[in-house]
Amino acid sequence: MPSLNGYGILMEGDSSTSAQDTAAETFVTSGLSKVLKINNICDSGHLDDCGIPSKITPLDGSSAFSLPKTLVELNEMFDGSWVFSGDIFSYSQIDTKAAAFETANGESVAVYYNPNCQPDMQENVLHFSQPKMCANFVYDLNGTKGPNTVGKDIGFITAIYPIDPIVVAPMPLAQDAANVINAINASSECKKQDSESRVPTRYELASIFYNRKLVGMPHKYYWSSAILVSNDGSNYAWGMQISDGHHSLAPKTDNNNLRCVKR
Repeated sequence: MPSLNGYGILMEGDSSTSAQDTAAETFVTSGLSKVLKINNICDSGHLDDCGIPSKITPLDGSSAFSLPKTLVELNEMFDGSWVFSGDIFSYSQIDTKAAAFETANGESVAVYYNPNCQPDMQENVLHFSQPKMCANFVYDLNGTKGPNTVGKDIGFITAIYPIDPIVVAPMPLAQDAANVINAINASSECKKQDSESRVPTRYELASIFYNRKLVGMPHKYYWSSAILVSNDGSNYAWGMQISDGHHSLAPKTDNNNLRCVKR
């Protein structure tokens, strides 16, 4: 996509309402449509015309809700700005409207687009996930046909970083591990829950955070599989706070929450 026509980003400095309204749609028409067979493209006011169901049931089985129509509706933590311990964690985010498209195979995909996404930086210290997300896709494999449930016919895919992007499509289990656990035993705990599951990567955790409403994730601190060994030989693991999207290090011996993902 970058070599063909960029990512369909907004014109630099253009934060007008009309540009925000069409950013995701432009991303699809100017970018995705060049590399995918797309039958139909819909704006945020007509998502159902692309087969997006009127209600979806989250992974945890709680009450069905309408698919969000803007980036902030997807996750209210994309709230325009954030400052934590100085400017290093500050960013500005516009609330772009969603778009949708249908593939030639009959799949329906809603697109949430962040034209200001940032490259990999400052990630050896506490940092927030929000600025890193470039595009998030919520797909339904069979359109409006049932069951319209996350983990069955509905899932999500996230592209992180505008340069050398990392793309993840985590399939989290429906429930947390029964007890808090240290990072050393996290992998074996996942195997106890499901033989085909594992500890999520930092990027998969970020994707789950962006789509936390679809998963039904509690506001807790969760382990990732990323390990860091400090200069003094101490072992740490990266974790993520689902309530606000920040990643930080914690000693591997600490007990924290765990949400495993399918391979």
